[in-house]
This record gives sequence, C-alpha cells and structure tokens, in this order.
Amino acid sequence: MRLHLVDGTFELYRAHFSKRPALRSKDGRDVKAAVGVAQSLLGLLADPVEQVTHLAIAFDNPIRSFRNDLFAAYKSDEGVPDELRAQFDLAEEGARAVGVPVWSMREYEADDALATGAARFGAQVEQVRILTPDKDLGQCLSGDRVVQVDVIRKRVLDEAALLLRRGIKPESVPDYLALVGDDADGIPGLPGFGERSAAVLLGQFLHLEQIPLEARLWPAGLRGADKLLATLRERLSDVLLYRRLATLVRDVPLPHSSLDELRYRGAPPEALRAFCAATSATLRVPRPGAWAANFS
Repeated sequence: MRLHLVDGTFELYRAHFSKRPALRSKDGRDVKAAVGVAQSLLGLLADPVEQVTHLAIAFDNPIRSFRNDLFAAYKSDEGVPDELRAQFDLAEEGARAVGVPVWSMREYEADDALATGAARFGAQVEQVRILTPDKDLGQCLSGDRVVQVDVIRKRVLDEAALLLRRGIKPESVPDYLALVGDDADGIPGLPGFGERSAAVLLGQFLHLEQIPLEARLWPAGLRGADKLLATLRERLSDVLLYRRLATLVRDVPLPHSSLDELRYRGAPPEALRAFCAATSATLRVPRPGAWAANFS
C-alpha cells in the first residue's frame, strides 16, 4: 500500500502554463488551471502503475507564509498572475470534487504539509510517494520508503539517487539550499557557492555548523576555498537564516489525523456535478468502482 502526496501548488502552476487550450466558465472566468488540477488528479487515480489507494493534495493559499516574516524577499503572492491567483480556491474545490483530501495551507506552506504527511503516515504504508520536483522535499527522503516522483521528467528520486545526483544525504538538503540558493523560494544563497562546492563540504561535514572555519581542514582540491571560507565567515548568520527558510516543518496541523481518512472512496456526485457546472468542464472519473459520469 502506498500513500501519494501531491504538490497542488505545483500542479496549479503547471496547468496554468501548459499548452492546453484556454478554458472559461459560462460567466467568462479563466478556469483552465483549476480544471487542469482536477484532470491531473483523475489521471493519477487512473494510472495502473501508481495504483493509488490513499492520497492527499496540499496547496499554498495564499503563497505568503510565516517565512515571509523571517525574510522579506521570500516567495509571496507578488507577481502571481491575477487570473491564476483567482483560481486558488477553485482548484481546492475541484480537488475535493473528485474526492481527494485537501490540505490548504495559510500560515505554513504546502511543502510543510507534504513533509508532515510523510512523517505522520510513513510508518503505516509500504511507501510514501511525494509528487513534486521541488528540491526542498529531498530532505524527507528515507531509503526507498519515502520518495519523490517528478511527474514531468517521469523519474523517481530516493535517498540513494539523491546521494548519487547531488552528493548529499537528505538531512543536508536545507544546508545545501542555504548555500546554493533556491530561486523557486526566493532563497539567494551565498555568492561563490555552487552545487559542487556545497556538495563537497556537506558530503563530508553534513551541516553548516560542522564546516570548519579553517580552510586547511576542508577537503583537498576544493577550488577557491579561501574565498569561500571568507564568505561563509562573513555571511554565517545569513546562511543559517536561509537554512531555516529551507527547513520544512513536519508537525503542521492537518485536517486528517488517520490514514484511513486518506483512502480514496470516489468522487462525491453532487460536488463533482457542481464543479463541472461552475467551470463548464467535462470530467470523467475513470477509476473502477468509483462514481463515474460525464458532465458538460
């Protein structure tokens, strides 16, 4: 038995910027992104490889979180297209309409909810599959029991693959992002530090505070070690803040406390009918045994 945890915000953006034709409701609203999320969930539920039995989807609503109080430049709703921002609530409505449990985050982020779900329910299933390409979710990987699924590149990242690709363990991911930065979240990183230098240091020392502040103690052959060390010394408080921003919270309040609440039981007929009517969408629930109908 697997637990599938879906990054709803990623799916919402992916649907909005996809090459799918524009879709508008009868009253003229842009509903392409919200309907796209519902369609993606239905595709996941019908996927014979994934064999979904239990799942949840998490959304940022709004984008702003407690991290903006710590660092003003952290990602926020600023710059989000108006037509996309207007669909945040509708996307959650669509997910519920196809029968998927929704975790709507306000003070925290969707990634915190995904991390909490993996921590809370991971021991109760054979595998947790987190559907997102976001780098910060790499800190949740655990062997092949908690993995990331990149739905765009169609690849699975487990703990061994993370070590092979980035040269670090899951517990070093926040430190790594603090050094190299994460454009998606507005974390700038430290100047001069790239993927290789961060991986070499954290591959040996694991965490920022364990990195010696003497270059002679650093791994041999690290290019520009003296300059990197000077930057690290000068910007230590900054990089520790960046790590805090990149560290996911694993005990956020979720509306579901038991794994059984995440079992997929099909789409509630009235909710799906109402969503399709509101968006002028046609959705089919293809899962055997689930409530299936076509609405226009």
